[in-house]
Amino acid sequence: MTTSIKTTTYQNFINNRWIESVSGKTIASINPATKEIIGYVQNSTIEELNAAVDAAYVAKKAWRKLGQSARGQLLFKTANILEENLEEIAETMTREMGKTLPEAKGETARGIAILRYYAGEGMRKDGDVIPSSDKDALMFTKRTPLGVVGVITPWNFPVAIPIWKIAPALVYGNTIVFKPASEAAVTAAKVVECFEKAGFPEGVLNFVTGSGSVIGQSLIDHPKLNAITFTGSESVGHSVAKSASARGIKYQLEMGGKNPVIVTKDANIDQAVEAVISGGFRSSGQKCTASSRVVVESTVYEEFKQKLIEATEKITVGNGLKDGIWMGPCASESQFNTFKEYIEKGKQEGATLVCGGEVLTGGEYDNGFFVTPAIFDNVTIEMAIAQDEIFGPVIALIKADDLEEAIELANNTKYGLSASIFTTNISSILEFIDEIEAGLVRINAESAGVELQAPFGGMKASSSGSREQGEAAKEFFTAIKTVFIKGS
Repeated sequence: MTTSIKTTTYQNFINNRWIESVSGKTIASINPATKEIIGYVQNSTIEELNAAVDAAYVAKKAWRKLGQSARGQLLFKTANILEENLEEIAETMTREMGKTLPEAKGETARGIAILRYYAGEGMRKDGDVIPSSDKDALMFTKRTPLGVVGVITPWNFPVAIPIWKIAPALVYGNTIVFKPASEAAVTAAKVVECFEKAGFPEGVLNFVTGSGSVIGQSLIDHPKLNAITFTGSESVGHSVAKSASARGIKYQLEMGGKNPVIVTKDANIDQAVEAVISGGFRSSGQKCTASSRVVVESTVYEEFKQKLIEATEKITVGNGLKDGIWMGPCASESQFNTFKEYIEKGKQEGATLVCGGEVLTGGEYDNGFFVTPAIFDNVTIEMAIAQDEIFGPVIALIKADDLEEAIELANNTKYGLSASIFTTNISSILEFIDEIEAGLVRINAESAGVELQAPFGGMKASSSGSREQGEAAKEFFTAIKTVFIKGS
């Protein structure tokens, strides 16, 4: 049962007011299942961006002085409002980027949980007492906000990722300028409405939509910006790092992965198959932690491959608003074209397409970007499908003689975000934990997903090195003051 959602034009939210862009232009958000327009957002100019940063700059002193506990209470209110609007926001997400409705509801519920977690930070410590060599002195550390923080987010998790950046930034006393991906900006606007209804003061949270080259770059380059947190492609991330480091501001990057799953000869094969299917094909493989390479020991390779093919062939593909649909469409025409390009590239490189990889046509499929999840066999590590982040439902199977070779193959990538292993051998588990080059290590579980209270981030080209979520978020969104007090 779905709600009725009308096509709306969303304005920018600057200094607690919804404002149209002076450009007079808007960007249409397209439903990837039907190609219908579900809403419009502003194609903003630098003028709106400057107004948003100025509003955040003016608001930062009063917001810092409000106190951590009071800031946390506003996050609690936002969580309650988001919960009241869960159904509508989840359906908007499904309409806007294709994720199935159950997945969209799960993501929205996670956003609510993240808000409540960071609301609780309002009552937790913001420093430590340190012994001084002077017995008559008091020395302690105190966390202080950075100031104005820019938040740039992708389209694949339009509720969870913005919230896991915005919530800690706010509770620790920063003000925000939020620029979402245009492909999911309608969903983002609905999330911002929840913050508005919670009663945040003027200028604390500002929302500006538009192109990355204009709004995103101008945000990073703005002289009043103190930090930038970004999740997106590696190429754009490098540009963000270059601009931010040139200005000497703090930056945080999460840029994707080529995540391996190792299946050993002693693994529970059925458990491994189920996890690889979920990790590789949920959300049409459009997760930075998606399972995209599966390295299998040779003695169980054929058994695993056949069971994986059988399970994949049972997947139902269609409009994610319908009951019984397991996988929705690619999120956009661009992602759809990328999928097709890599299917052809895999064939040209000599890999064998053993399942899926088809464009679905006819009936309801004619109006959307629907494909069948693909499995490649006979993949070698140097192939593009084994090295590039495809960001689509494509799994590359790679054979290894033993665990040592499997780990070597798994590490043979510039990325290091997430990795998992399926085994019943404790020695193999310990070796994997020590040797795998990834920030998120999972044992007998899919590579995708991390709990909100745990640090999240990658190694190598996947990350700038900082961590998001949990208590680790404090390290990025605050600076430490060391205070020494002695009586006169």
